[in-house]
Amino acid sequence: MKSDIEIAQQAVMEPITEVAKALDLTPDDLELYGKYKAKISEETLSRIADKKSGKLILVTAINPTPAGEGKTTTSIGLGQAFGKLGKKAVLALREPSLGPCFGIKGGAAGGGYAQVVPMEDLNLHFTGDFHAITSANNLLAALLDNHIQQGNELRIDPRRIVWKRCEDMNDRVLRNIVVGLGAKADGMVREDHFVITVASEIMAIFCLATDMSDLKKRLGEIIVAYSFEGQPVRAKDLNAVGAMAALLKDAMKPNLIQTLEHTPAIVHGGPFANIAHGCNSIRATRAGLKLADYCITEAGFGADLGAEKFFDIKCRMSGLTPDAVVLVATIRALKYNGGIPKEDLAVENVEALKKGIVNLEKHIENLHKYGVPIVVTLNSFVSDTPGEIDVVKQFCEQRGCAFALSEVWEKGGEGGIALANEVLRTLETKESHFAPLYADDLSLMEKIETVAKEIYGADGVSYSPAAKAELDNLTKLGMANCPVCMAKTQYSLSDDANKLGRPEHYTITVREVYPSAGAGFVVCVLGNIMTMPGLPKSPAAYKIDVTEDGVITGLF
Repeated sequence: MKSDIEIAQQAVMEPITEVAKALDLTPDDLELYGKYKAKISEETLSRIADKKSGKLILVTAINPTPAGEGKTTTSIGLGQAFGKLGKKAVLALREPSLGPCFGIKGGAAGGGYAQVVPMEDLNLHFTGDFHAITSANNLLAALLDNHIQQGNELRIDPRRIVWKRCEDMNDRVLRNIVVGLGAKADGMVREDHFVITVASEIMAIFCLATDMSDLKKRLGEIIVAYSFEGQPVRAKDLNAVGAMAALLKDAMKPNLIQTLEHTPAIVHGGPFANIAHGCNSIRATRAGLKLADYCITEAGFGADLGAEKFFDIKCRMSGLTPDAVVLVATIRALKYNGGIPKEDLAVENVEALKKGIVNLEKHIENLHKYGVPIVVTLNSFVSDTPGEIDVVKQFCEQRGCAFALSEVWEKGGEGGIALANEVLRTLETKESHFAPLYADDLSLMEKIETVAKEIYGADGVSYSPAAKAELDNLTKLGMANCPVCMAKTQYSLSDDANKLGRPEHYTITVREVYPSAGAGFVVCVLGNIMTMPGLPKSPAAYKIDVTEDGVITGLF
């Protein structure tokens, strides 16, 4: 079997101007980045704004395991299958981060015969959006430190600076640093921190802003520090907004590429779901809904993270209403949740499957709480047996979920037709009664506890003294009506990565709380989760290379 990158490099791509025709877009609607990438122009976004919206389909998954789930692969294959059925469909996906590409997870362009291309461009520099976001973030940090150096008119307390620098790479030594060392002219010595770009508030703002006016308003509200009197200092107080917006101007336009089967894919923005809000930009999703009859989008990691944030943050802020949810699982991952080691997952084990299927059960229960119809799909592996598949099928149907097998990794769109037909049947026969999990007027603690108990299955929540104090502070600042963005391990429903299946009788620990005032939510850091990941002992970067004739190898 060919590797993902070999399949992608051997694909025959169509010029992006041809792909755009499927969405009734002309070359005048695009700003080209070579032959196979383009941005959709601002004029086009304005022109289509009043068109009727298509159906919105969210793809999410059970908790990820080392066995792999294939959520993005399923999303892409489903889009290709809609094309096979003659449906006008578009994908709305996130851009990959460089950190995982060179770390352990790899890229995010799908896999097998369900990929978006050009795969190497997407996984590396793409159209420069992440560089723009990183630059805007670090410009604000530079202006902040410069203000202190130049007399500190705003009386910023260096001990209460909350803005962090960022970089789109896994670099653990930058988590906690000291800046300003050297001579007096080199700045004030203070502790500083880095987050990965996808966890930056600029990334969240970028994905939630609806236009340039909204972007600038949100940028201005960013809390960067507190004064000696305890008052918040915002980006607008540093006169940073205009320059930051200038850096983000072109990045704000959604990107258009294609799948291996030439299905249009709008790929824009990329916050992680474990440490940020996990959804592509509102602008991209809205554009997809206006340009096609079916817009297929995804939210990162398991439904306890990505789907919860899609519903409770993105949909709440945008007014988007999902029409159906596709929940991706694999036999292998369910057996892993049942206690089977990775090396034994290819062996039939119905008992382990029944033990681990409780993870799928909890995600089904959670999604039902939002009132959206569910289709469960098994991402097929050759080691799956008919007996194991039948267990999952019966389990889902007993819980009111449609079920379909997906073979898109091996067969592309053809392997997703059964899933596509089940999604179409669900859209035609079941209504969505979507509503967020909690009301705006609950307190921040009540919102945290609602997510912890209802979605994670925890008995309760404990708070560090610092987290409790910051919740009180943010309530006084008028942020009590904001949704909460939980930063939590993706590997478990709990905040402990080792608790597989469906953990019970445990307490969630809120270690840290900080405002994303421009994004409009409050970030709650649970357990030991880090907003700047590190590289593994043998990072993927070791295997990536480029040949003499410019062909990239080892990227996955």
